[in-house]
Amino acid sequence: MEIIAKNRKAYFQYEILEKFEVGIVLTGTEVKSIRNKDVSINESFAHLENGEVFLYEMHIGQYKQGNRQNHEPKRVRKLLLHKREINKIIGKVKQKGYTMVPLSLYFKEGLVKVELALVRGKTTVDKREDIKKRTIEREIQRAMR
Repeated sequence: MEIIAKNRKAYFQYEILEKFEVGIVLTGTEVKSIRNKDVSINESFAHLENGEVFLYEMHIGQYKQGNRQNHEPKRVRKLLLHKREINKIIGKVKQKGYTMVPLSLYFKEGLVKVELALVRGKTTVDKREDIKKRTIEREIQRAMR
């Protein structure tokens, strides 16, 4: 499994409730750009429309050797999930404060996969607690050395 991109801010800004491994519909030049690691998922999010899940604001740079049929960098991309997974997500997203964000983008057996997470936004108090925990763990590690 070769990880291409990670959304590191998602772990800090959101409380992760559930993770899903999903496929994504791409064109040929998009896959080639992803192989070159010319991709960013930091601002991206997923949204439900008509019983399907779509990924917005994911930036895949244009393929350098592409021709006039090159892709648009920030187009909306369809995510591939089973119907039971979509129904499960629909039930959770209808609750207040829940959303879906991609955590990572990777190749698995030659196919591009997205690790999609069902998340709830953290408050500033929660973020401060996380920072405190991290600093305490660092101090413990330094003391043990």
